[in-house]
Amino acid sequence: MTETGMDASVANVSRFLDAMALQQGETPALKVPKGRDADGRIDYLTLSFRELAAEQDAWGIYLKERGICRGARVLLMARPGLPLIALSFALFKIGAVPVVIDPGMGLKSFLSCVRRTQPDAMVGIGLAIWVARVFRGAFRSVGIRVKVGGPHSRAPRPTTDVSLEAANTGTGDLAAILFTSGSTGAPKGVRYEHGMFEAQVAAIREEYGIEPGEVDLPMLPIFALFNPALGMTTVVPEINPSKPATVDPAKIVQAIEQCGVTNSFGSPVLWKKIGAFCESRQQRLPSLKRILMAGASAPPDLMRQFQGILVNGQTFSPYGATEVLPVASIGDREVLGDGAERTAQGFGTCVGRPLPGVDVRILAISDEPLESNALGSPLKIGEIGEIVVTGPSVTKEYDQLPEATRRAKIGEEGRTWHRMGDLGYFDEAGYLWFCGRQAERVETGGKIYYSDCCEGVFNRSPDVFRTALIGWRNEGLVHPAIVVEPIVGSFPKTEAERERLIEALKKLGAESGATRSIEFFFFEKAFPVDVRHNAKIHRLTLAKRFSN
Repeated sequence: MTETGMDASVANVSRFLDAMALQQGETPALKVPKGRDADGRIDYLTLSFRELAAEQDAWGIYLKERGICRGARVLLMARPGLPLIALSFALFKIGAVPVVIDPGMGLKSFLSCVRRTQPDAMVGIGLAIWVARVFRGAFRSVGIRVKVGGPHSRAPRPTTDVSLEAANTGTGDLAAILFTSGSTGAPKGVRYEHGMFEAQVAAIREEYGIEPGEVDLPMLPIFALFNPALGMTTVVPEINPSKPATVDPAKIVQAIEQCGVTNSFGSPVLWKKIGAFCESRQQRLPSLKRILMAGASAPPDLMRQFQGILVNGQTFSPYGATEVLPVASIGDREVLGDGAERTAQGFGTCVGRPLPGVDVRILAISDEPLESNALGSPLKIGEIGEIVVTGPSVTKEYDQLPEATRRAKIGEEGRTWHRMGDLGYFDEAGYLWFCGRQAERVETGGKIYYSDCCEGVFNRSPDVFRTALIGWRNEGLVHPAIVVEPIVGSFPKTEAERERLIEALKKLGAESGATRSIEFFFFEKAFPVDVRHNAKIHRLTLAKRFSN
């Protein structure tokens, strides 16, 4: 038995919710916005941990009555709110496997993911049930369909007083299938085991000092699933999960203030909007202990801005991926020391030191599958190579994609290493630096250009919102080039304005060895980005757009 009284041989995240229902049963577990009251305050549907655990059990009993059993794959298509969280924990508890796919990835990709995963059942809103009827070929494997309501809907009440016993799942049992964002390729289903989820909960709690009773506002719905296990109240944000960048920052700030939010997760793009809103009104957010910025590199200037907004808190940038999270983490105080200047000089982005229990190595860049012998020849300090990771939260395989698994995983003596698909290096102090995605590097003229290294130099321009390194193909040759998304109001309107901005950018580029030889610049009003965070730039799409 562990110090929490839980059997260490059993692994199932749902047991943490049951434990919290006993330890802090009347503490709010979930707040779902319903609208505004007469005073303009957000009106919430609020459930305690005891009530949320009861919802979990009611859904679990109902799903079992409908024929969903242990091991069944269940496509979960509920809106963020009460049903999404209660259903996820109910599925965990009965030993079923929720399949979570971003609906905003586009219909073609979504249907492809459904077809490949072959769910046994689906639990979703009316629109999801309708989609399954219209595109019945992709949903051919689905034998059970359960309709759920909106974000405030409750579980059907059990017809009996039978309590729901948790499935006796172990660390290696399949817990869920979560899909990658598909920012540099087709989305892939990642097989999560129960032990991996528990390892993530433990790592997040320890790294950030999260305590029961805290209040979280997660701007990525999947992160809300950690909160009941951590004993944190979940405040559902007023945000469109398929278009997070359209968020109204005033609504987020109001929720933070009204609910006393202590923790919040979101992409840098979201925090840029919220930071600009707060700065324009000289707004401070004293309740926040920590902000986690992830999904893309957090710009040092954004962290610096929030140092003035967080009276009692700090900004962190966790590094990881759907396949393994967290790997490393860094706080604003470290970034804004030597790190910010080195990023501006073209050395990449510092993502911190690896977390306890996580082993990270830098290997020579290879686009081919790797065997375990490659692990014995890591690169030296300061040498840029491929980042590979192993640890308790590292997933072992993709679902129904053996070739993708073979290319992304390295097996070694009973443990699995994941190839992050990222390039980077270690510095003398043991900090890990991110240089860009491996698929987005540009090799030409005997030199390799790395996206994060190059973009960090040009992003210093006051006229630039963000930049993207591309391999520009012209008349059969590949040239390193930079696509620029100017800040609002700074897009060049004439050829003279364009030339002036290009000259200013070339001057910046001349100051770094990483960018000195870049001569070609293009302009784009809005970059194509991933659906999940609206932060990961589709550089390969931009390269196709501008190449001849």
